[in-house]
Amino acid sequence: MSGNATHRFTNTAVLAVQIADAPRVISSDDFDDALADTYRRIELRAVLLERLAGIRERRWWADGLTFVDGAAMAGAKAISESGVDPSAIAVMINTSVSRKYLEPSTAVAVHHALGLSRSCQNFDVTNACLGFVNGMELAAAMIESGLVDHALVVNGEDSRQVQERTIDRLNRPETVSGDVLSQFATLTLGSGAVAMVLGRADRHPEGHRLVGSVSRAGTEHHELCVGDNDMMRTDLKGLLDAGLDLSMQMWGEAVQQFDWADGMSRYVMHQVSKVHTKAMCDRFSVDPARVPTTFPTRGNLGPASVPFTLASEQDSLVDGDRVLLMGIGSGLNAACLEIAW
Repeated sequence: MSGNATHRFTNTAVLAVQIADAPRVISSDDFDDALADTYRRIELRAVLLERLAGIRERRWWADGLTFVDGAAMAGAKAISESGVDPSAIAVMINTSVSRKYLEPSTAVAVHHALGLSRSCQNFDVTNACLGFVNGMELAAAMIESGLVDHALVVNGEDSRQVQERTIDRLNRPETVSGDVLSQFATLTLGSGAVAMVLGRADRHPEGHRLVGSVSRAGTEHHELCVGDNDMMRTDLKGLLDAGLDLSMQMWGEAVQQFDWADGMSRYVMHQVSKVHTKAMCDRFSVDPARVPTTFPTRGNLGPASVPFTLASEQDSLVDGDRVLLMGIGSGLNAACLEIAW
């Protein structure tokens, strides 16, 4: 498969996936109200977020609660549900975009909060919104190589700081319409956390087996979306077009080995907006009824988006269902990963 990375998994299963929901609801009306004066001055229509993105609200963490706390809460829930002794978790991979420090890793804070053993490796894997899927692939590789028996992948995201600073900046008198549009995607973000325990399928017949994954890189597009804790600037149309093209290239080559086009019970796509979701369904000829959504009430949760949506959907899944995780991250990188439920 030229230019593509393809993996087949033989002995890795998802044992549990759990979320920690940020408690403070922030509506899109709240943001539109906060920017009302700017909208009037530059003659932009209000209700942009819900009308254009289909996002009614998103969440923020409560005061005193951090994305590290969220990741630890989700991790504790996932470990408890999996039935795995915490001392048996041999590696913990944090995939959060959100971070307080460049050094040390965010993983060390989550590891400490969970009270995991000193023998449990822990580190960050970051790749924009694709990070959690990459973390699953890495955990599976470690399990199948015999390096570990159980792995925990965690993610906690916090959109509050960058959104508050973006609103303050956009309310400055020098703001023009181009500033609002280039920073629009920042206001679609949300806060939340998710965690997944994976283990050896031969020791956990109750688990949901990983089947295979395909990934593809389009790093010539690495400047289409660039962000830090203060600002994120996005070429909305350029990013959508490039992401769809890259995904279609990957999809076209994956069809040689996987029957993903019409064989899935659920297509769990990265949650960006109604425009993105519709474009993905149209381009891949996927039935929208098989595409669960969380973006209307949670926004874009970054790398937590795909597993958060999977966790929200799991009670409706039954043995024999096939689930395709479809992730894409700024940069650009794209991947699909199949789970046999």
